[in-house]
Amino acid sequence: MTSRLGPPWLFVLPGLIVYAAIVLYPSISGIVYAFTDWSGLGDWSFVGLKNFDTLFHDEQALGALKNTLLLTIAIVVVQNGIGLALALGVHSRIKSRIVLRAVFFAPVVVSPVMVAFLWKYVYNPAPDAGLNGLLGAVGLDSLRQDWLGNPSLALWSVAAMVVWQCAGYSMVIFLAGLEGVPADLHEAATIDGAGRFSRFRYVTWPLLAPATTINLMLSTIGGLKLFDQIFAATNGGPGYATETLSTVLYKQAFVFGRFGYSTAVALVLALFVAAVSLVQIRYLRAREDQT
Repeated sequence: MTSRLGPPWLFVLPGLIVYAAIVLYPSISGIVYAFTDWSGLGDWSFVGLKNFDTLFHDEQALGALKNTLLLTIAIVVVQNGIGLALALGVHSRIKSRIVLRAVFFAPVVVSPVMVAFLWKYVYNPAPDAGLNGLLGAVGLDSLRQDWLGNPSLALWSVAAMVVWQCAGYSMVIFLAGLEGVPADLHEAATIDGAGRFSRFRYVTWPLLAPATTINLMLSTIGGLKLFDQIFAATNGGPGYATETLSTVLYKQAFVFGRFGYSTAVALVLALFVAAVSLVQIRYLRAREDQT
């Protein structure tokens, strides 16, 4: 038996070594550095839980946590709502459904940084540019805003940007779920007198439970660790209005040289994402088992 298991492990061993060197070692080192005062260069010393104490008493970090949660909730709700609506629309028998699927999915394949720069133009504060110009053209001058410069609007403007890019991804997953719903169930429900909404509520929606689980998990994790679009569009501003835990740990490491503190932030973020994901997956799996 040993001789049978030997060759496969030998084939896997080079990949395991590379994985350990690139992923496991940096991850374990990061956990260790979270308890040090390392500046990124030179020597370091253990400081115990000082970094974590600083984190949980740092108003900027706590504000970033609040922004992260608000942004995640907005993205999860709106992105999946729009994704489901788009999936139901392109799942119908309209002739242009193939083209519409490609159009709605197209933003997903665009780089997040490119999306951020595109939307920076859309959110241009000039009265005759981007979204403001469009509002002025239709007579809604009073709705013109400095979308990324207003602290009360900037976070939601970023959320809209992310939803625009990722709603097509949710659409594809929901669409795959819709393709798996047996047509005879809808026919039987129609014969029993069920209307369109009733068929969706009692037939389609329960059978979309696996697709819903996947979408909610992916959008939640993506929202909690969102970085690219925020960094490119606002860099956490104005002030700290769009600061998230991801931007905080980046700035603490590469702007202020507090690598020990930044790894503590990263560790808390990783544990928080893991905890939310575990709770979410248990609830959603239980919902799937009930359907």
